[in-house]
This record gives sequence, C-alpha cells and structure tokens, in this order.
Amino acid sequence: MELPAHDEVAAAWREIRAELRRVVGESTYEIWLAPVEMHWSDGGIVLLTAPPATQPWIAKRFGPVLEACVRAVLGDEVRVAFTGVHGEAGPNPTAVPDSAGDSGSATTGGLNPRYTFDQFIIGDGNRLAHAAALAVAELPGQAYNPLFLYAPPGLGKTHLLHAIGNYVLAFAGGATVRYATVESFTNHFISALTSRSLERFKRAYRSADVLLIDDVQFLASKAKTEEEFFHTFNALYEDGRQLVLTCDRLPRQMLAVEERLRERFEAGLVADIKPPDFATRVAILRKRATLDRIPVADSSVLDLIAERVTHNVRILEGALIRIVAHHSLSRRPIDLGLAESVLGGSAAGATNAPVSIGEIQAVVAAHFDLTVSELTSASREARVAWPRQVATHLARELTDASLNSIGEAFGGRNHTTVLHACRRVTERLASDQQAGHDVDDISNVLRASQADRGC
Repeated sequence: MELPAHDEVAAAWREIRAELRRVVGESTYEIWLAPVEMHWSDGGIVLLTAPPATQPWIAKRFGPVLEACVRAVLGDEVRVAFTGVHGEAGPNPTAVPDSAGDSGSATTGGLNPRYTFDQFIIGDGNRLAHAAALAVAELPGQAYNPLFLYAPPGLGKTHLLHAIGNYVLAFAGGATVRYATVESFTNHFISALTSRSLERFKRAYRSADVLLIDDVQFLASKAKTEEEFFHTFNALYEDGRQLVLTCDRLPRQMLAVEERLRERFEAGLVADIKPPDFATRVAILRKRATLDRIPVADSSVLDLIAERVTHNVRILEGALIRIVAHHSLSRRPIDLGLAESVLGGSAAGATNAPVSIGEIQAVVAAHFDLTVSELTSASREARVAWPRQVATHLARELTDASLNSIGEAFGGRNHTTVLHACRRVTERLASDQQAGHDVDDISNVLRASQADRGC
C-alpha cells in the first residue's frame, strides 16, 4: 500500500476519531481514547500509541473497536497495532509467555510494560525492596537468589516483579523471562498432565533465565502443584538461574506450605514493603497525573487524596481515577471542591472509619491460620494464646470499646485479663522482631480496610 502524505494521515485520523466517538460515546472517548495517537508505517500498518500507564488496558479493552473504526475509514486491508513507545514506532520487546511453549510480546506474555523501575516511586517503606529488585535485574542469578518480596496487597510488589522482567528483556542481551502467577502455573501444570505434555511444560519453565512467580501464598493446599514447583525451583536454582517470588506474608507464616519450600524461599533475600508515607503517596499521585496527562488545577487535590488513602497504592490511584472520571463527565476542573465531593468529605472523615472487634478477630485469626472460634475459646495452647493477646491488644488500640466489652468479645474474660494481654504484647514487641512484623502486617490490613471504606 502506498504511504499516504502527512496531511492525509491527519485527515484520516480525524475521521477515525469521529467514528470512535459515535461508537463508544463521548464520555468514554474523552476518558480513555482521546490521548490515543496514530502513526503510519510501511506495509499498510496503522500504529497506535497511548499514555504508557493506560496503553495495555486500552489495547485489551478497546483494541477490536479501534481496529473496526480504522478499517471503516481506511479499508479492510489495513492492519492495526500498538507500538511500545509513546510517539515512536517500533516493536515491543518479546518475552516467554504464560502459555507454555508459545511465543509472544511482553504484554501478551503477562508482563505489564508500564511496570518499570522508572515508574516506581521510592520511599522509606520500599527502598530495600527496590534496591534488591534492581540488583537482581542487573545481575540475574548472582545478586540475591531467590528474591522474596512480601507485602499486603496494593503496595507495589507486583510492580517490582514486572519491572525486573522488563529490565532483563531490555538490557540482558536475549535472556528469557517467564512470568506467571501461581494460579496460571497450576493451570498450565494441570493442562500438561491431562494432555500428556508434561515434558514440554517442564522445558518451558525450567529453561527460563529468570522465573517470576506472583502470589506464592496460593501454593497452599495444592499438593501436586507444590511438588512440581519444588522441583522447578530446585532445577533453576541449581543451574544458577534467577527466581523472584512475591507473597502477602513471610515464608515462615505460610504454614500450609511444605517446610522444604519455605526453607528455600528464605535461602536468599526476604524484603518487605511497608505502606508509603505521606510524601511518597503525593509523589505517586503526581507521577500518575503526569503519565496520564491529568490536568490537576490545584495541587492540594493530591494532598487530599494522600491524606485520605494511606495504606494501599491501588486504592490511592483509584481515588485519582474516580476524580478524573467525574471531571470528564461534569467538565468541572480538578480542584479541591471536586475532589471533596467525589471522595465524600474531609480527610479526617475517611481515615477514621471505625474498626470493629469482630473485624480485628477475623484478620488476626486469618493471619495466624486460626478460626475466630479458636481465638475466642478457652484454649491456652501457645498457637492460640499469642494470637488472642495480639487481637486483644489491637482491640484496645484501634477501638473505643471498654476493657469489659473487649473481655466479653474474647469469651467472657474480665478487664484484668485484657490488661495482662496488652502488657504481654507490649513486652514481646520490645524484644521479638517477628512479633513486630506480625502486628505491623495485621495493622496494615486493618488500616487499608479503613481507607477503602472511607473512599
């Protein structure tokens, strides 16, 4: 196909945009498709680009409608593709995909191209994890192996996992990367068993130079998958290949996973990610606004969101997206008035959403692999007594309940027992680092729940 002149490309893109508005509606177009740009390439290929933060989602959600509108204007012989760099034609890097044995781009293989080290905001809570992830990306198999990243949901461990993969693909000279969640690893393994292609499955995972596995806590109660993962881990580790794992808890807390695996998870570096402080939260929002070209008329909007949402980066960015959506629909400027109306009031109102004793009991019980009935029982077993003391301590710290009310909620205990439990927790926190991690992790989950309800 003959290459059209620049003016012809611009005119065609105006027609395509008009068609898109008609098909998806004005509001959807303005929120998601207005930033998309078109470039022309040899061979009748229309290259589309979008802001890096939203391009993968736009390609997946609106790819078919974009292609239909482009062909409606330019003809059925035209092909449509998203280019990997905004404003610059060129192919995306390739990666070994999730589907064992197939090939594909980094996006179709599971790696999100917007999750890079450049886009990761560093703060006191994630500095160690970021430094370790970068070291692993620069020297796979030589720095920390395995690297085990753990944090509650929404704090950036998956971002770092993908950043490692994207960095290796870009700079490691042809190294192969395989990314999978435990769920997809399990599905591939089951499919290999039923289709009698187990050797192909093993080659696909054990030939990777860097294996990235997300959410290893879900290995629990999957005996056959756990056995296969154990052998995959050993094969890669013994061959000097890099393993990076993410989890929402420490290896020693994964009581339903075999001890031999837990020991291997702890054999390298275990790095945690803590909730971002206020300055880091504002920096995250400012970066997101810049990437998505969000016209924030008043910088105090970002301060308000950062005050409202304190313990989950996903919820933090989600609050900004909600404000942008209302701005696009109402045409109101993104200022403090709009932010307060969307988020539902003042900063203080959101972070003080009450936590109940029942919620504390449920989170503590889940953290220590107990039931709530065990937690409130008369049992004095060590595996129950310490979690009960932690829950009692948090009930006193995070609720306005009286000592007698707390005691009643824990099986009819009196206020003296409650005070004793709180003293025991305070004493242990002063000398036991693991106890501190446990209480911090539980508190983070409870506070994230508060922030979520507040929004």
